[in-house]
Amino acid sequence: MKNIRFNDTPKRTDHDKRSAERRAVQLPARLTWKDQRGATRFASVMTHNVSEFGVYVECHSPVSIPLFRLVQLQLEPDVRQTAALPPALQQGRVLSAVYRVSPPGASQPQGLALRLMVDPRRAAVEQTRASA
Repeated sequence: MKNIRFNDTPKRTDHDKRSAERRAVQLPARLTWKDQRGATRFASVMTHNVSEFGVYVECHSPVSIPLFRLVQLQLEPDVRQTAALPPALQQGRVLSAVYRVSPPGASQPQGLALRLMVDPRRAAVEQTRASA
């Protein structure tokens, strides 16, 4: 059974300086990266919210990924065609950079904020084509 939850209400306030709206979307995904020795590592994660240029994921088992490490984010194939997802996440693997790591707590899993390495101009063109 797949756990998929959506909240179509974007999280955005007047003082929010984000360039794109965040949407609460919980979908299963996988992170892939190379550790400091060059060994390939994997982790199963759950997205917490997504935007055109970023994703916040939660890991149920702690991982050792330093800030600014490049990782590949890939949603599970059966959930990629979800309408609330930006086009970059629907296509498969997306190169991303870790820009915030939240340590696990007693009742909270470890969290990673990822910056999607997509060209903002290309995303704007794709969005214009989709609305036409």
